[in-house]
Amino acid sequence: MSTEIDKKVDERTIDEDEKQTMKRTLDENIETAWDRLEAQQPQCGFGQLGICCNSCKMGPCQVDPFEEGPQRGVCGADANLIVARNLLNDMAAGAASHSDHGREVLETFYETANGESQGYELLDTEKLKNVAQDIGIEVEGRSDSEIAKEMGEQFLAEYGMVKGKLDFTDRAPEKTREIWNQADIMPRGIDREVVEAMHRVHMGVGADYTNMLLHGLRTSLADGWGGSMMATELSDILFGTPKVTQSTVNLGTLKEEMVNIVLHGHNPVLSDVVVKAANDQELVDQAKAAGAEGINLVGLCCTGNELLMRKGIPMAGNMLNQELALATGAVDAMIIDYQCIFPSLPQVAKCFHSKVISTSEKSKVPGAVHKEFHPENAYDTAIEIVELAIDTYKERNPQKVEIPCEPMEMVAGFSVEAIKEELGGSFKPLIDAITSGKIKGIVGSVGCSNPKIQHDYGHVNLAKELMKKDILMVETGCAAVASGKAGLLVPEAAKMAGDGLREVCESLNIPPILHMGSCVDCSRILALAGELANALDVGIDQLPAAGAAPEWYAQKALTIASYFVASGFYTVVGLPPNTNGSQKVTDLLTDELEDVVNAKFAVEPDPKIAARMIERHILSQREELGI
Repeated sequence: MSTEIDKKVDERTIDEDEKQTMKRTLDENIETAWDRLEAQQPQCGFGQLGICCNSCKMGPCQVDPFEEGPQRGVCGADANLIVARNLLNDMAAGAASHSDHGREVLETFYETANGESQGYELLDTEKLKNVAQDIGIEVEGRSDSEIAKEMGEQFLAEYGMVKGKLDFTDRAPEKTREIWNQADIMPRGIDREVVEAMHRVHMGVGADYTNMLLHGLRTSLADGWGGSMMATELSDILFGTPKVTQSTVNLGTLKEEMVNIVLHGHNPVLSDVVVKAANDQELVDQAKAAGAEGINLVGLCCTGNELLMRKGIPMAGNMLNQELALATGAVDAMIIDYQCIFPSLPQVAKCFHSKVISTSEKSKVPGAVHKEFHPENAYDTAIEIVELAIDTYKERNPQKVEIPCEPMEMVAGFSVEAIKEELGGSFKPLIDAITSGKIKGIVGSVGCSNPKIQHDYGHVNLAKELMKKDILMVETGCAAVASGKAGLLVPEAAKMAGDGLREVCESLNIPPILHMGSCVDCSRILALAGELANALDVGIDQLPAAGAAPEWYAQKALTIASYFVASGFYTVVGLPPNTNGSQKVTDLLTDELEDVVNAKFAVEPDPKIAARMIERHILSQREELGI
């Protein structure tokens, strides 16, 4: 039996540090995502091809991919339209999720500006003024709260259709904006594009697959250059713009002798005040009175990335580590907000003493303790949650605690501002390194963990291959955490890079992969590309740059990849979207889009082959630029 379990564990993950915990889940019949994926086999072929339509009560309808059965749904939609409808629906859901995250940050920002929130302040007032000037707000002779109020009102208007354009699109190079205008995909309002997308997927509206998917690009741009960019910029103003920081990562960040609180999800608004509460001396004393040495906070997924970037809080892992963290028996409370949270978490927690604490009215989870969070009483709620974690610690069974490893060192905090600071206050050294060929180009690698791919295999191997080719990687989300767990986010990892990239990294004492933040912080990659393109007087599509999402699963990741492509990045994904039921849609995405936005998607599950494809593209871009 142990041999069978060992084989299964090896098939599921490349992370040696998590294998012990994974074996425990199999030995003790603690169900995880990998078990549920196995139980789902074979998965629906119609769904994987995108040719199942459940949009109305005349259906559900399926189109026969072998052209022997029905070729149209009851309404008359063929495979091309059904695939396009489903894809646009996913793009809209992804844009809505990140942009609604941005709305919550904006609402907290606005309440803080008006003195109506609890436990928040405008920490980075320099960035407040810089962003205000970017969007045409007068700052001279005005208080920070006055500037913030006007900014909040101006950004709230961007969720509708008051102005007809998004302020942050002006950060894109003029040549990129010309492409958007010519293709009629310039985003007009964040909610406007999402609502229109949902209108178009209704039966009897969108019928042309190309027209549908071009709107998908516009909706995605409304997220990348709108909702997500607002989330990033306003979080920086509220909680501090990230600076380069050292921390640790993996399940070894949990501490046997401490009250362990895991912060999981995507929104930093609650987690920031939980950090403050956990440092309250009265609560620390309570923890010690309960027998612990103190309170240990660790992050998971993108809430963790937000805290890592700004406060150096350690990371327990990425998305597929959430059940494994509970399975160590060391977690006293897992605080969840929303997105990428398994509804199964309370079932795993029941195997131990752990409490799962939900906090969002949008994401109530059966079996979790619900402590609803609102900005006006944020700190009081955070105190309650930390006290509950301390009480839960008293119920912990030390015999059931199995922390599998020691933590791995990592360096993070590479906001656009931090990168510029590391370069000496200008992007010129980076541009010089690119034009000289020491760095061939830049790749933004993003996205999720997916149990269909051996855990972290795609992220880590793509990173290693591109480093060897002197290509600098900037990463966010689960991709960055995977690289951290593999020991690639430290300056010493530069020894694995090619000669040119290694020289640059060693001269600056930085890793060969730069952790830029959470998945909404893919907007930082857009901003960095905009800075470089403006400096070179080119569009983003002309840069020696590309995007990648080796292990994506979420609708949000599809939207990120879509706004990367729409912005001009050739983007390679490790799994195809559910579009292979339509050759015409597939051709549009992987070929014909290049005639529209000068970029396209590619699909390649093998990270070594994907690295070669990306390198070819970057070398071609360099040749076009004459460098």
